[in-house]
Amino acid sequence: MAELEQETEAEKVGLSSERLARIEGHFARYVDDRRLAGWLAVVTRRGQVAYLARRGMRDLEEGAPVEVDTLWRWYSMTKPLTSVAAMMLYEEGAFDLRDPVGRWIPSLADPQVYLAGPPAKPVTRPATEPIRAWHLLTHTAGLTYGFHHVHPVDAMYRAAGFEWGHPKGMDLAGCVDAWAGLPLMFDPGSEWAYSVATDVLGRLVEVISGQPLDEVLRTRVLGPLGMDDTAFWVDADRSERMAALYTAHPGTRRAAPIDGSAALEPRRMLSGGGGLIGSARDYHRFTQMLLRRGELDGVRLLGTRTVDYMTTNHLPGHLDLETFGRRLFAETSYDGIGFGLGFSVTDDPSAAKVLGSRGEYGWGGAASTAFWVDPAEEMTVLFFTQLMPSSTHPIRSELKTLVYQSILE
Repeated sequence: MAELEQETEAEKVGLSSERLARIEGHFARYVDDRRLAGWLAVVTRRGQVAYLARRGMRDLEEGAPVEVDTLWRWYSMTKPLTSVAAMMLYEEGAFDLRDPVGRWIPSLADPQVYLAGPPAKPVTRPATEPIRAWHLLTHTAGLTYGFHHVHPVDAMYRAAGFEWGHPKGMDLAGCVDAWAGLPLMFDPGSEWAYSVATDVLGRLVEVISGQPLDEVLRTRVLGPLGMDDTAFWVDADRSERMAALYTAHPGTRRAAPIDGSAALEPRRMLSGGGGLIGSARDYHRFTQMLLRRGELDGVRLLGTRTVDYMTTNHLPGHLDLETFGRRLFAETSYDGIGFGLGFSVTDDPSAAKVLGSRGEYGWGGAASTAFWVDPAEEMTVLFFTQLMPSSTHPIRSELKTLVYQSILE
């Protein structure tokens, strides 16, 4: 397995090496004052790695530095892979985007929508339409996350054991059935809200394919792309490469360790919304497949038009998340940002108030990881670290500015 490495001089692909060096200079300060334990950044243009930098420790307590092959929790950066697997089945005619999900998952056949009342005794009504496959792909299903803490339905998720995890011993099918027993926040298709929708999508993939999600991802996405370091947990042979998990100390704001041992144990709950762990090299290969519109090294996962379709804003009227979304936590800003089938999509960079391109797409993870693909500039960008939650520091907007200011052509 080839190691991830810089493949070209920045100037040969229209970037400034001097300006790219500002990335390391800026984020070195995050390590120096211990806002982050460590990080790794990758910038590619025209299919070649033009910048690769790392700083700090993957494990402060062990004194272990960040290496190129460090393993990172991807959390919600798992969502695009699950979405790709689903769309591969879609290309084969296994389902239609308008199909009601209840056709395959009976517990979701008759969703109820929250109207009023306390979490312990809600008043509900039948949804005006069923949850469809495209609702799951676009986060418009009416589902939520327990960690939002802004709506009575969020409280119901927490009471059922779903905040930053799930009840012990529960598998994906059990989680989906439990969510199906709780009301929706709104009618499917009427709003956007970041949610467990991609986990439900992962269950849909399991039922339609007849295989567990880890097997589907291994045979359809990870294996074909040579993403050999990616899985839902880290085995003993690779555990020393694992980055420790941190959060900001409430007093000092310095990175303080938190328990991340769950990543070292086999999982029953295969979270298509946030469960994968892997290396920067592996995610780099995934983003190169996307940049090449579905193909890498002679292996084609998706048709070119399918990738284009997935990375188009699918919100009604091409509205942005600020207009159509419910203002909750998400791994993106809202102004000028739309949503496709598994990815945020920049529709209006001026509204987003961050340097960027119209049509760039990507996502991030709960431990402050991020990626985006920019077809107009033929660029991909990756950033890995392990700080929970991702809203602690403005890492992503700062990274975007530092990347785009380096473009010369």
